[in-house]
Amino acid sequence: MHTKTIPHVDAYDRPAPARRPVGAAVSLALGAAAGAGILGAVLALAGIDSPLRAPLTLFFLLAAPAGAIATALGRMDPLARAVVAGAGALAVDLLVAQAMLTLHLWSIRGGVAAVAVFSLALALVAAPARRAGRAPGQGAD
Repeated sequence: MHTKTIPHVDAYDRPAPARRPVGAAVSLALGAAAGAGILGAVLALAGIDSPLRAPLTLFFLLAAPAGAIATALGRMDPLARAVVAGAGALAVDLLVAQAMLTLHLWSIRGGVAAVAVFSLALALVAAPARRAGRAPGQGAD
C-alpha cells in the first residue's frame, strides 16, 4: 500500500512576489486614504472645529499605525498582515492613551502627535529593510 503525502507549502516558503504594477484605482484609493488621514491629524493638531474632525482623526489614529505595522511585516500573507496590523494599531492607540492617562497628560493633540511619531518611526525603521528585499529583523546570510 502506498501512502500519498500532501506537500505542505507555507506562505513563508514562497519567494517574495515580484513587484506588480498597481492599478490606477488602487493608487487613487491609497492616496485618498492617506490624504484623509493627514487631514484628520492636521484638524486635530490645529484645533479646527469641523464636522469631519472626529471621523478623520479616528481614521488617522487607526490607519497610521496599521500602515506602519503592515509595512514592517513584509512578506506575510495579506489577510494575516491586515489582521495583525489592525490589532497592532488598536494596541498602539490603547497604550498611548493608557500612558497619557497614567501620567496625567491626556490631550487629543498629544495623543495624535504620539501616534504620529510612533508610526513614522516604525515606518522609517522598516523601510530600509523592505527596500533591501528582506524582512525586518533578518540578517544577511
